[in-house]
Amino acid sequence: MAANASLTLRQLEKGDTDKGFLNLLAQLTVVGEISKSQFEERLQLLQAKQPDYYIVVLEDLDKQKIVASATLLIEYKILRHCGKVGHVEDVVVDDGYRGQKLGQRVIAALVSYAQRQGCYKVILDCSDSNVSFYEKCGFTRKEVQMALYTSPNEAK
Repeated sequence: MAANASLTLRQLEKGDTDKGFLNLLAQLTVVGEISKSQFEERLQLLQAKQPDYYIVVLEDLDKQKIVASATLLIEYKILRHCGKVGHVEDVVVDDGYRGQKLGQRVIAALVSYAQRQGCYKVILDCSDSNVSFYEKCGFTRKEVQMALYTSPNEAK
């Protein structure tokens, strides 16, 4: 990334498929074959679930390219006086833009959003290799992640 790249932080938009959003997600995990209309239909569904489903992106305006993204889901609890918990998911920074603190920037945006929505905590799951990154973002290691995949193909 050029030192003078013009980056803007914003919510995911309909036209972001044309700006490489799905390619960015593919740097994180399996995306699958998703048409533009499938993306737009899913985005419309997710936008209808706001403020409880929030996807933030960083766009390189000079290249019209999405270079980082992260998602926050809000869980409504009965515990903690009917509190709310923010869950961070799908954090990814484009390979060519890593090392520029862009991941920290999208995480900070999600944490700030969670605070504004009244979440009493923000949690996430990550691999051991990413623990130090999230510690730099203010998170602390707590407990263990478990997963049960309901489809054998999804366990990859």
